[in-house]
Amino acid sequence: MEDEDVESESVRGAASPPELPGGLAAAACVVDDCGVIIAVNAHAERLLRITAADVIGRDAHDLLHRDGHGQPLARARCRVEEAVLARRTQTGRGWFEQGGGSLAELSWSIIPCAGSTDSGADTLMIFHDQGTGLATPEGAAGAGATLSELERLALLAETTTQLTSTLDSDEALRRLVQLVVPRLADWVVVDLITEADEVERVIVVHYEDDALIFREDLQGPMPPVPAESPMPLSRALRGAASTLVTPATYQGPPDSGIAMEQRRLFEATGMHSAAIAPIRGVRDVLGALTLGRSKRPDAMTPADLSLVEDITRRTGLALDNARLYQRQRKVAETMQRHLLPQLPSIPGLQMTARYVPSPDASQVGGDWYDVFTLADGTTALAIGDVVGHDLDAAAGMAQVRSILRAYAWTHRDLPSAIVHRLDESAMHIAGVSMATLVFGILEQTDDGAWHLAWTNAGHPPPLLVTHDGQARYLTEGHGLLLSTGLSAKRTDTRIVLPPQSTLVLYTDGLVESRDHSIDDGLERLRKHAASLVHRPLAAFTDLLLERARPVRNNDDDIAILTLRTPAAHAPQAPQPGAS
Repeated sequence: MEDEDVESESVRGAASPPELPGGLAAAACVVDDCGVIIAVNAHAERLLRITAADVIGRDAHDLLHRDGHGQPLARARCRVEEAVLARRTQTGRGWFEQGGGSLAELSWSIIPCAGSTDSGADTLMIFHDQGTGLATPEGAAGAGATLSELERLALLAETTTQLTSTLDSDEALRRLVQLVVPRLADWVVVDLITEADEVERVIVVHYEDDALIFREDLQGPMPPVPAESPMPLSRALRGAASTLVTPATYQGPPDSGIAMEQRRLFEATGMHSAAIAPIRGVRDVLGALTLGRSKRPDAMTPADLSLVEDITRRTGLALDNARLYQRQRKVAETMQRHLLPQLPSIPGLQMTARYVPSPDASQVGGDWYDVFTLADGTTALAIGDVVGHDLDAAAGMAQVRSILRAYAWTHRDLPSAIVHRLDESAMHIAGVSMATLVFGILEQTDDGAWHLAWTNAGHPPPLLVTHDGQARYLTEGHGLLLSTGLSAKRTDTRIVLPPQSTLVLYTDGLVESRDHSIDDGLERLRKHAASLVHRPLAAFTDLLLERARPVRNNDDDIAILTLRTPAAHAPQAPQPGAS
């Protein structure tokens, strides 16, 4: 039997197999219009740990496609199956079962092609191992390996998919690194221009021994971009054309600090050939990408430079979108933080509040709290959530809070009556489509006891924890949420807060996630609050956030307000000599 490496581009196991593209240094299968495998190459056999004889004639979906737990993936949820049947060029990432039952997360590309079957509807499936680049034989990424036109198109398609599916600039750059090494180079350098118009070398990565090695010693701030320098990196950072460079480019007297840093880079990395291309956004130059080769003996070519330019164009759009999104998030978060109030000082009463923005840049907006003193000396407190996660929700939150303050100050009334007025006006004045709220009035009586009267408009119930660790939810006074357009009767509930008790008001991000029911979240919050009740109030609040908040699949922001009543005053002992 001939050595499989020698016949790596051959297709075996079919009487009249269709031909895979010559020089294809990637794991590839061909499926017919029904999704049945009709050919595989040796790279696919190695990556998927299969043999052609075992898989040809079998359904590719049933054989390979799995979910993240290794279970068969429903056809209706399979993007690969959808692309194959629709004969649509598409890329993505998913889980596939290898021979022996092991599971691998792979990038894939679907490319319709002219078939050799009677139907003429064959489809090429290319698989990539994201951790090691293309699934090539040992050494294929070295000695003169180049990408075929088909592989270049697949790389550009995958670059578009990978970079446009995130709005985090750091994540986009991480994906960029994994896309280009070792396919194009064994060194990746990214220089970015900051909003302060300074240059930062944010990434220097070397691919060696099937691993990415980050050279932090070569990263950091860079000298300013000279206005007239003809050197390649300076020109790229000004948005000029891309350039092929070698160490000889920097052998002459340096004309700027950036040129000196480039000489140091080439000396430290041993790159013998590199391509430098500008990363352009819609309006500005965002930075430059350098792809270099040190262990690979072949030099970068004009064809490689053209491909790098296509990649940097996609990178620029991704970074531009990420920066714009981060800027919007920062505006929304700053706006919301400035709208949230400073807590007043209430003698004898401890108070702490926290606001935690969503981890998702798109989720900023409607959670809020408020505490303020009324004209009669009582204290109003509120926690609420305006439906939505954007600037509109943040603006609606501010208006709802202002309306509530105005009604509470001008109408000395029960909480339910004040919330009823708010409900009638919120949709018309604030334009809020839906919101939840707990509103209460706290009052200290002559005997030193703290009385709380409250009403609840569709919000998660407050949690009361006594000093001895008994915790219960205040589920009384619960009514319909705001801005439904329905007329609902609202009720009030009144309790006396025990001495040294802690009241927790919170929004649903503290107890809800897509992985668990709200009942599970409420029980988790209750247990942690009871265990932490002897902590100082600030530490209690921070630890409660840390321990009770769902850590997975929680894309909501959180507001939390905690209050603690003082210890009961013991009767004063009579003074000696007192009559």
